[in-house]
Formats: sequence, structure tokens, C-alpha cells
Amino acid sequence: MTSHEWGRVTDDGTVLVKTADGERVVGQYPEGSPEEALKFYTDRYEALAFEVELLDQRIRSGVMSPEEAAESVRTVRAQVEGANAVGDLDALVGRLDSFGGVIGEQREAKKAERAQKVAESKVEKERIVGEAEKLAASTDWRNGANRLRELLDQWKALPRIDRPSDDALWRRFSTARTAYTKARKTHFAEQHEKREGARVVKERLAKEAEALAESTEWGATSGEYRELMRRWKAAGPAPRDIDEELWKRFRGAQDSFFAARDAANAAQDAEFAANADIKEKLLVEAEGLVPVTNLEHAKVAFRDISERWDAAGKVPRERMKELEGRIRKVEQAIRVVEDEQWQRTDPEKSARADDMVSKLEAAIAKVEADLEKAKAAGNDKKVKELEENLESRQSFLEMAKQASQDYSG
Repeated sequence: MTSHEWGRVTDDGTVLVKTADGERVVGQYPEGSPEEALKFYTDRYEALAFEVELLDQRIRSGVMSPEEAAESVRTVRAQVEGANAVGDLDALVGRLDSFGGVIGEQREAKKAERAQKVAESKVEKERIVGEAEKLAASTDWRNGANRLRELLDQWKALPRIDRPSDDALWRRFSTARTAYTKARKTHFAEQHEKREGARVVKERLAKEAEALAESTEWGATSGEYRELMRRWKAAGPAPRDIDEELWKRFRGAQDSFFAARDAANAAQDAEFAANADIKEKLLVEAEGLVPVTNLEHAKVAFRDISERWDAAGKVPRERMKELEGRIRKVEQAIRVVEDEQWQRTDPEKSARADDMVSKLEAAIAKVEADLEKAKAAGNDKKVKELEENLESRQSFLEMAKQASQDYSG
């Protein structure tokens, strides 16, 4: 018989292992030597010991969930307990049993982690619901739909929380999405209806613009085009592709009319350029009358110039303001001199000035008489008052006489 610390081989090749419960047969190895038999079964033990060591490392590293670890321990333990191998099988079983404490700690840690994630998930889901409800009450039709899709993806990525809370939050989230989608559809339906109405209006405006394109009533038609443009802007947008096509028609007709008008105005301006030359020469004559030294001569000369000015006809539009301004300046200068002369010879003002002189002279005579009486009475205070009164009235009299002379002159 060949012995080993944890087993032995009998003479007939039977291999036994020692356990706490005593020896048990693990196999037969009749073909080889006892040493070979023991090595075969101790190698099996080493393989089991390596598997236990590897499981220990995997459990402690946390690569396995507590449930996976517990299941692996049960599987390996069953293998070790009935293993046909020679070695300290009881020690391997004991080591496997010791993993229970580690697995328990990991299970508690996972439980706490899950609780933390659930709490965080609840907070995040409440945030998602709050944002969704704000979007449902908004009119952000461009970005709202995309944002709600993003919020839905965020919701799906979160772990579930307790069922009542999860269901309640989901109902609020779903209700907000439904309300937003319904309002958005209503908005775009209304926009579509408005665009269809705008299309009808703009088609009519385009036809009206095209009907005016060949008109030669430059002033009236320009006004009609301004009114058409106002109505075009008020109509609002039509469907994009149709709107662009109608605008091309409308703008094309308008451009055609204004190009023809500009061409006609250019030809007219060339014709009027000669008239401007004539008026330039008349302005030289007119401006020579200023400053006015002989009013009657200036008036006769200006009338003659005005008649020739009117006969000269129209001038280019860009010259009208300049030329008219210069001729009106000469006319105004003559009128100012004429008004000044009238002011000086106004009969009513002359009569009022003469009347003022008469009244002042009468008043002065009375003051002089009162002054003599005061002097004779020796009333010095009265004398002083009357002398001051007399001096003031005489001053006014001088001014009145000067005004009377100016009007009579």
C-alpha cells in the first residue's frame, strides 16, 4: 500500500481519500503504479483548488453579481463535496463557505446602491416630468417635439422606482406629451389653413400686378403697385414653394413696369435738360435784381422773367428743387422790400401816429399849466412830480413825431 497525507492506494489499485467523515473510495487505478495513481487523483484536487482560488478572486473583485457568485459557490461546492480527488477537500469546502460573508456584504452594498439609484431615478423622472409639462404649456413648436423625444429616451434609460410613484409620474409625462402633440397639430393645421388662404390672395395679387405691367399711367399705377405690395405683405406666407413662385410673378410684373417708367423718365429728363439751361440764364437775370434798389423796376422786370420762366417748361426732376428755390428767393426779396415800403406808407398807421402826437401835445400843455400853478403855490413836492411827468411825456412825444414823419415820408 502506498500512502499520502490525504489518501492512499491499496494493493489492488483502489484509491481512497481522507475526510472528516473518514475514508471514501475515489477510484481505481489498476494499470499504473501506486505513485501514478496518487498523482492522477492529487492533480484532480489541484485543479479543484485552482478553480476555488479563481472563484475567490472573481468574487472579491466584484466582476460577479452577488447572485451569480452565490450560484457559482453552490456549483463548485457540489463538485468539491463529491470530488474523486485526493487532497484536503474539507478545507476547500470551508473556504467556499467563507465566501458567504463576502457575498453578503456585496449583496448589502448592491442593495444600497440600488436604493441610491432608485432615489436618483425618482428625482430625475420628476425633473423630466416637470420639463415636459412646461413644454406642454409652451408654443415652442420648432424645438419642443425633439426635446420631448430626448426626454423619453432619458426616461427609458432610468431604472424603475416603486410602482405607484413610477406609474403616477409616467401618467403625468404621457399626458404632457399628448397635450403638446395635440396643440402642435392644431397649430400647424391652423398655419396650413392660413397659408392656403394666403395662396389664394397672392395668386389674385400676382394677376393684378401682371395686368398693370404695361400701363403708362406712371403716377397712378405706381400708387396701385404700392397698394398691391401692402396687401401682399398683409396676406402672410403661403406654402413655401408656391410663395416663391408667386413672388417671382408679382415682382417680375412690378419690375417690368418700373423699368419702363424709369426709361420714360430718363427720355423725358433728356428733353427737359434744355429747359433747365434756359432757366439757368433767366436766374442770372433775376438774381441781378437783388438787392432791390428800385422797387417798381424790379417788379416789372421780375414779371417778365416769370412769364419766360413758365414758358420754358419742365426741367429734370433732380433740378426742380434747386431752380425753383433760387427763383423763389428772388421773388421773396422783392416782396420783402415791397412790404417794408407799405409799412412806411400805411395811411392808417400814419393817422394813428398823428393822433398820438396831438394827444401827447395836449397832455403836455395841461401838465405845463399844472406845473406853473404848483410853482406859484410853492408846492415843491408837486412841482417835482409834474416835472418828472413832463419829462417822460416829452420823450414819448419825440418818438411819436419821428414815427409820424416816417409814415408820411
